[in-house]
Amino acid sequence: MPGGVTAQRLVWRGGVSFDGEDSWGHRVVISGDEAVDGMKPSDLLPLSLAACLSYDVVEVLRKKRQDLRSLEVTVSSEQEASSPWRFVHLGLRFEVGGDVDIVAARRALELAEKNCPVLATIAPVVRIDTSLEVMSGRWSLQAP
Repeated sequence: MPGGVTAQRLVWRGGVSFDGEDSWGHRVVISGDEAVDGMKPSDLLPLSLAACLSYDVVEVLRKKRQDLRSLEVTVSSEQEASSPWRFVHLGLRFEVGGDVDIVAARRALELAEKNCPVLATIAPVVRIDTSLEVMSGRWSLQAP
């Protein structure tokens, strides 16, 4: 993920719905109304963190020639009880599937944590916890 200046765009579509466009021109529908199709605005931050970390985990495991077949991240978000409902804790549980060495997977996550710009931005003000489990057939190994 290169540094530098990029441009994103948000267009209001009425009510509390918006179309977001990233710097590559890809779009996402965002809505503050659960009855209207669209991503909840505050869910985009935890998902951005999960995606940023996952990108590096996948790339590192590919470079290590691991047989990665699946990756799923479950995120738990804790926000303050009153406005502005600041995030205070994000927990990310990585489930890696395939013939993947647990040590290689843990190292991939460590490298991702070191290099993720989203994590670097929010870590000073939000507690972040990660865990990793390799699911290999019917076996499961958890990183220490």
